[in-house]
Amino acid sequence: MRTIIFTDGASRGNPGAGGWGAVLVLQNQNGSSKVVELGGHEDHTTNNRMELTAAIKALEFVSFYKLSTINYQLIIIYTDSNYLINGITKWIYSWEKRNWVTKNKEPVLNKDLWENLLELVKNKKIEWKHVAGHSGVSGNERADGIATAFADRNPLELYSGLLSGYEHLKTPPPTSKAKTGKRGKAYSYVSMINGVIKTHKTWAECEKRVKGKSGAKYKKVFSAEEEKKIIESWRK
Repeated sequence: MRTIIFTDGASRGNPGAGGWGAVLVLQNQNGSSKVVELGGHEDHTTNNRMELTAAIKALEFVSFYKLSTINYQLIIIYTDSNYLINGITKWIYSWEKRNWVTKNKEPVLNKDLWENLLELVKNKKIEWKHVAGHSGVSGNERADGIATAFADRNPLELYSGLLSGYEHLKTPPPTSKAKTGKRGKAYSYVSMINGVIKTHKTWAECEKRVKGKSGAKYKKVFSAEEEKKIIESWRK
């Protein structure tokens, strides 16, 4: 069981009028899948704020319906924004530890949205996946279409219904097997909570330590050398 989300943001000028869009594929316990489209407009914003807003609105929707018949064991989010992925998987924990200032001692941009997103990802198993923009990935293309339409103040009619009747996602959405990056059996898992780093031989051990812990950081590694490099980088 999984929930798949495609998100995108757009702005006409940076800053300027903006829009965000999201396509959610919600898999029910009975095996059927529902699609929900979301979108919105802001008069004065930036592209990065719209990318963040799309992810926030999608996860708010998931959180609101988490007690329904939909099983949210895994959430896979596809986005073409490296800013969003790097921010939520790497930078945000350092920002929070430094009281929301960068390494250059400057205030973190879009702090309000990052704080909101950080709260939403707690206690959820989420995989963040990068897709190239305008590369033919149908869910991403539709999210982009929604975002740009709202940015232009010409909102589309948003769909909510069965996947079988959804014309913008004729092929099955990507599965977790489509994950990019290193593959194979893990050498170990590294976790850090409040600056204390530990290694784990299994995901179950790592998950037990980090689950529900605010600011927890963790990573799957594939070699002793990689494990050493990660630990050294986290100690800096």
